[in-house]
Amino acid sequence: MINGAFGSGKTSTAQMLQPLIANSMIFDPEDIGLMTWKIAPKEVRHTHEQTDDFQDMELWKTLTVNVAGEVKKKYQKHFIVPMTLYKEENFNYIYNGFKELDKELYHFCLIASEDTIYNRLVKRGDKVGGWSFQRISTSVEAFRSEIYQEHLITDHLKTTEIVDIIIKRLNNNYG
Repeated sequence: MINGAFGSGKTSTAQMLQPLIANSMIFDPEDIGLMTWKIAPKEVRHTHEQTDDFQDMELWKTLTVNVAGEVKKKYQKHFIVPMTLYKEENFNYIYNGFKELDKELYHFCLIASEDTIYNRLVKRGDKVGGWSFQRISTSVEAFRSEIYQEHLITDHLKTTEIVDIIIKRLNNNYG
């Protein structure tokens, strides 16, 4: 699992890691979220689920774990999971669900300052003031928690350096 704020480099890191990890694939829970919105449009959702964040839908987190289980059973691949999971309840549910699927689960949380995240979002073309910008403070603060270990501070790291750190950590546990 590669966790972190929007704009922290999760997807870029996952894409660079995938060819380096044998028998692996990228599994992005955001795809499950987009599907969940389609199959349960706003007008059928419970009141507390009628937000602009699919992670507020109970169905999303259960489907994420269930779909991961089915995909793992069918294709027998290691997952590389880029996802912003800053809500502790969702993180715990998905982390524990994935841990049942693979005892050798690793979680890396890409940490950066609010200024770094802001600049990265601008650079990638997100609309200033938009959805991802509105979550900078909340996610940066949340990821300081110890439950999101292992923290990788990325303010001054290139994606290739982040990938190297992750590969070294994995190799230390495998070899």
